[in-house]
Amino acid sequence: MNNSELTRIEVIKLIAITSKQGLVLQGVSLNGIDLSKLQLAWSQFQKANLTNANLAEADLTGANLSGANLSGADLTGADLTEANLTGANLTGANLTNTNFEDACLDGIIGYFK
Repeated sequence: MNNSELTRIEVIKLIAITSKQGLVLQGVSLNGIDLSKLQLAWSQFQKANLTNANLAEADLTGANLSGANLSGADLTGADLTEANLTGANLTGANLTNTNFEDACLDGIIGYFK
């Protein structure tokens, strides 16, 4: 179920506007949203609610996900190179083939699939 404050189409439009700067979605509820295969590098998702979000194969290089709730999220094949996940909740997240190269994983919460 998607209880997101934004739709996938709205996020895609924001990506087009922000170009290479990355999105700023700090504290936004994106519960259940489908962001799979999107270019989200250098985006700011601090304390965002990404519960059950589909982030499969998304490019999250350098993204700031500190304090974000990613419980139940699908991160299959996502690129989190150099991402900041300090204190993020990854309880029940699917991390199959997720790239965490040089990512900050300090204080992450939860168990993973």
